[in-house]
Amino acid sequence: MRDRMRVGESGFFYHSNCKEPGVAGIIRVVKEGYVDHTQFDRKDIHYDPKSKKDDPKWFMVDVQLVRKLDRFVSLSELKTLFKEHSTSGGPLAKLSLFCSARLSVQPVTKEEFDYIVELGTTSGK
Repeated sequence: MRDRMRVGESGFFYHSNCKEPGVAGIIRVVKEGYVDHTQFDRKDIHYDPKSKKDDPKWFMVDVQLVRKLDRFVSLSELKTLFKEHSTSGGPLAKLSLFCSARLSVQPVTKEEFDYIVELGTTSGK
């Protein structure tokens, strides 16, 4: 996924390591994928002894906050909508968050992106 992220593309800032995970904001890619140097630093919390400089395991992209959403869109809300849309053919019917193995970075279609952004606006869906 990191090799497909391009400068200028938008994405979601998603809180995952918390009591209630979900979408909190919109980000923009400002630097494409590169080796995460912290994997080689023994003093860093992200140190990975199995990763080698000539064959790194971890990469990162740099992002910039575009804006916070007006309201937090929780994982449980997205899951409920996904289930509804799976039977009704709505925009989240094939949302990769629920259709594929969980990854820290997943693609969304323009239709999915726009729908989730609308959920996060004050008026919502």
